[in-house]
Amino acid sequence: MGRLGDVENFDASWMTENVHTADETGSVVGHVKWFDATKGFGFVIAETGGPDILLHSNVLRNYGQGSVADQSRVELRVQQTDRGLQAIEILSLEPPAETSAPGLSGIATDGLEDVPLTPARVKWFDKAKGFGFANAFGHKEDVFLHIEVLRRCSLADLQAGEAVCLRVVEGDRGQMAAEVHSWDYATQSD
Repeated sequence: MGRLGDVENFDASWMTENVHTADETGSVVGHVKWFDATKGFGFVIAETGGPDILLHSNVLRNYGQGSVADQSRVELRVQQTDRGLQAIEILSLEPPAETSAPGLSGIATDGLEDVPLTPARVKWFDKAKGFGFANAFGHKEDVFLHIEVLRRCSLADLQAGEAVCLRVVEGDRGQMAAEVHSWDYATQSD
């Protein structure tokens, strides 16, 4: 595994240092190998091969997201540093290939663009359990959040208190999110 890809021996302290960078940047298309929002970084594998590309949480936040699902397709501007390739800007992000989730087959994805975006705050989300809840602004009922819906929207995790925008539909057991997006998504989708 490449120098940056060795998770157990990876020292992330240098990410906040001034690292010498070359003046050359390039565009790369690849897939997210993994991203850990708690650690604040992850790696992308370029479609053309080569070494892992460091994706720091600041670059992801500049794109308007706090996490990203593994296997999401991403187009990046990268820069060679003395520590290897590093993403400096996300140009586009697409969710990973569609997956099926038990109990979510009732969520239709067609016509969701007609469902208004609802501002909400994450009440709690447990990635290991694969679900959580959000409080939608102006509504008393909690909105159910499922990990597969997050993945379909290129997200991997949510933090309690995080501001999001949702497309809420009525499910068998109450309100559930059919789409979950970063707060910034609402301003970008106009």
